[in-house]
Amino acid sequence: MLAFYSFLPLSSPVPPLLMELQTHCKQGAVPFLVCATSGTTVLGAFDPLDEIAEVCERHGLWLHVDASWGGSALVSRKHRRLLHGIHRADSVAWNPHKMLMAGIQCSALLVKDKSDLLKKCYSAKATYLFQQDKFYDVSYDTGDKSIQCSRRPDAFKFWMTWKALGTSGLEERVNRAFALSRYLVDEIKKREGFKLLMEPEYTNVCFWYIPPSLREMEEGPEFWRKLSLVAPAIKEKMMKKGSLMLGYQPHRGKVNFFRQVVISPQVSREDMDFLLDEIDSLGRDM
Repeated sequence: MLAFYSFLPLSSPVPPLLMELQTHCKQGAVPFLVCATSGTTVLGAFDPLDEIAEVCERHGLWLHVDASWGGSALVSRKHRRLLHGIHRADSVAWNPHKMLMAGIQCSALLVKDKSDLLKKCYSAKATYLFQQDKFYDVSYDTGDKSIQCSRRPDAFKFWMTWKALGTSGLEERVNRAFALSRYLVDEIKKREGFKLLMEPEYTNVCFWYIPPSLREMEEGPEFWRKLSLVAPAIKEKMMKKGSLMLGYQPHRGKVNFFRQVVISPQVSREDMDFLLDEIDSLGRDM
């Protein structure tokens, strides 16, 4: 029996991975793949890729890195350390349409394998589309190497974006997003009634707004029950007023909190200030 293992995000230590492998091996399973995460959707957390790669290489496991969200940090010389060790992965998923604002659905699956693995997996061998006796190098016919045969030329659009902005322009976009998220974190720490869920690794800033009516209340079950109602109520007020669209959600036992993800290069510090001001204005009487 084959088993799929997903290494838990949030920069968990490696021993739990080894324990998982040992447990499932004893149950008769045959581990073959570990999926690490670089930039989780909610918290923007990064797994320690070098340490995970050590385990995978020792046990002959395929290492896949889901860098769909966090992979764009690689274009930043300042922040690429978050993905240290990614070169040791066997495959990587990356979505430039997120942080780098390429065309929607512009995604890449990168594999180290040189045996034409994607074509072996997905080839339809349709002779009416992919003739092998064309006058040019047919290895450039990528349609027979993907799940989708007909699709938009998103790779070309991203190439044009890269040519227009240059590597330095893309790097500046990433660095600016990090700087603005850091500014937001610092402002949250200064303001009464705001509480960070955790120190962010990426540009995901997760926080609670605690209205005055709850600030003197002990943090017990009743406190968290009442706090879980705050973010949805403020979100409703924002939408009806038409001032902001800000996401919220619970996560792993943590009650509803706001999640601000900074991406757009058009966002400013003034926008970050307005965000916090608006939350406080709409929530102070709750």
